Amino acid sequence: MAKWLLVDGFNLAYRCFYAVPELTRADGFPTGALHGWVKSLWRLADQEQPAATLVFFDLGGSQDRLALHAEYKAQRAEMPEALQKQIDPIKAFTRAMGLVGIEQDGVESDDLLASQAVALARAGHEVLIVSADKDFAQIVDERIRILLPPPTANPKLGWRVLDAAGVKEKFGVPPARIADYLALVGDTSDNIPGISGVGPKTASKWLAEFGDLEGVIAHAAELKPERFQAAVAADAERLRLNLKLTTLNLALPTVAATPTPVQAGELYRLLGEMEMKSALAEARTRYEQPELF
Repeated sequence: MAKWLLVDGFNLAYRCFYAVPELTRADGFPTGALHGWVKSLWRLADQEQPAATLVFFDLGGSQDRLALHAEYKAQRAEMPEALQKQIDPIKAFTRAMGLVGIEQDGVESDDLLASQAVALARAGHEVLIVSADKDFAQIVDERIRILLPPPTANPKLGWRVLDAAGVKEKFGVPPARIADYLALVGDTSDNIPGISGVGPKTASKWLAEFGDLEGVIAHAAELKPERFQAAVAADAERLRLNLKLTTLNLALPTVAATPTPVQAGELYRLLGEMEMKSALAEARTRYEQPELF
């Protein structure tokens, strides 16, 4: 079967924006994220040779999670204006490059991506999720892996694959227990509070001993260190709510697993419009002399 790249769109867009923030068109329109976006997707295509790439974008947030927890992601700062201006062009570039863009109002892109990944894996495909978001660790298995971006502090490490063994090494729990783990330690990026003072080592130890979050709650009186016993018992319902927030929804509609063609002429036009001369030259070579890549 085929290899598919599933890209966490905003995760990659933010990375591109902060990696190349200062470039602009002659009229001052920001283009740094656009340069990074095109180069990153070309680099990934060269490195992984996927049959197709799907890119997922947030559009209006997760109404289901907000209904459960009104403060879900409430602490996040607004997207920088310079990046916001580049989102529509990023989506236009994505379509022209033959990379399907997927978004649904009121549904979190993480859930859309995870549903697609699981559906493709069940059909026998290999899936690489391009994201630094730890939530995706919960669906890693023999067919689904995560392609982590190069760390900011050491970009020479390059893109790294996180498999099931890597998840266990990184978090101390297997993929199937990641949502339980996040429910206990909390997730500051999503504004989900865990048990105060409970860190990765304690959470992974409890889950190894008692199986899952319900097992931890059921054995609250036996937990070590003892100072957490009362807190876990008292916060049992909040922990169950946390689990609902940290568990990806895998029941969403998916798109047909069919590659889409590059719209080379439209891509050339967009690159020219954004005055991305070096990228335009590379695009012409890539799509007119593909044997070179």
